[in-house]
Amino acid sequence: MTTPLPTNYEYAQALDAADNLSRFRNEFVHADEDLIYVDGNSLGQLPFRTIERMQAVIAQEWGQALIRGWNMGWYEAPSRIGAKLAQLVGAAENQVIACDSTSVNLFKLIIAALKLRSDRPCIVSDTLNFPSDLYVLQGCVDLLGQRHQVHQVPSTDTISIDIDAMCAAIDETTALVTLSHVVFKSGFLHDMAAITKRAHEVGALVLWDLSHSVGAAPIELDRCGVDFAVGCSYKYLNGGPGAPAFLYVRRDLQDQITSPIWGWLGHQTPFTFDTDYEPAEGMSKFLSGTPPMLSLLAVEPALDLMLEAGMESIRHKSVGLSSYFIELFDAMLAPLNFTLGSPRAAAQRGSHVSIRHPEGYRINRALIDEMQVLPDFREPDNIRVGIAPLYNSYSDIWETAQRIRTVVEEERYVHYPEQRLSVT
Repeated sequence: MTTPLPTNYEYAQALDAADNLSRFRNEFVHADEDLIYVDGNSLGQLPFRTIERMQAVIAQEWGQALIRGWNMGWYEAPSRIGAKLAQLVGAAENQVIACDSTSVNLFKLIIAALKLRSDRPCIVSDTLNFPSDLYVLQGCVDLLGQRHQVHQVPSTDTISIDIDAMCAAIDETTALVTLSHVVFKSGFLHDMAAITKRAHEVGALVLWDLSHSVGAAPIELDRCGVDFAVGCSYKYLNGGPGAPAFLYVRRDLQDQITSPIWGWLGHQTPFTFDTDYEPAEGMSKFLSGTPPMLSLLAVEPALDLMLEAGMESIRHKSVGLSSYFIELFDAMLAPLNFTLGSPRAAAQRGSHVSIRHPEGYRINRALIDEMQVLPDFREPDNIRVGIAPLYNSYSDIWETAQRIRTVVEEERYVHYPEQRLSVT
């Protein structure tokens, strides 16, 4: 049995003093020094380096170079930024490209995968997958004439998916397994290696959504033999609201598939302006229209910060912070009718912790409006504490738990309506 950690504020300060990533906190804008931001799993904070980069892009590259900017690094940006992303997801070069949105990239790869396994009728996912991923999946099934069935492996605890149940659902009829690496509500971390291995044993393909794990949890796409992956860059990667996404295709599969969106920049020679489509070689074939260059270039400085810090150190601190919050939860919040909505085992947890309470929505409102704590809420009763190791401290985590306790003990939440705001 492990000894509980001290729950006093001085212990949190001592942990901060020993933190080798603490210097990165000053790399980010903190417009309100009193605000504790624990929603980095939804939208990352703004790096100062991004401000400097965007000022140069707008004033100099766009403002002065104008169209010449395309030959000054813009045109290569999807591949160059993809190469940096590859280092964060355990991929060798020329397998990741930055482009479009997560949903668009998911569409591309689902269609490509089902075409490769056209003789198989089943697709396996789970009931905890991100709804948008399921919507795209359902749309692909409809587009292909309802020739596939989607089986969603159920959760027995609303937190996790049993690995044996998942592997049992994957058989010789399975064309594709598509899952979120980290579950968006609970933070449950799937066993990527085991599930990918099972899929390959029966000849199925695997597509992982890394949106809630990239930049916070360990990812080893090449080592696990993953076929396809997608992810966003505006959560733990701090790329900015709606920042472009990325996709990964294992190198030996790249010549076997083509994007279903035959776009201009995915052509082998875009500037010959041929009227017949000829797909580019490698990852460039997955580009479509002109990239949103301002938002794409805004991603790069934040990636440089992640690479400078190193994923091993980031993961170590992530586990430390989330484990500490769970210790504080047990001491401060469990007695107040909260239940833990995330796995206790660090190996099964991403970088956000979900806590549940019947009054979760109104508690969340009070935290934001009165207590200078900014988490988010997910139906029906989940308050998500999104822990970003580059700018969150142990003191932040202590204050978050303490202020949640204050809201409940003083019943500050009772003054808020149960009606939800448009964005929660």
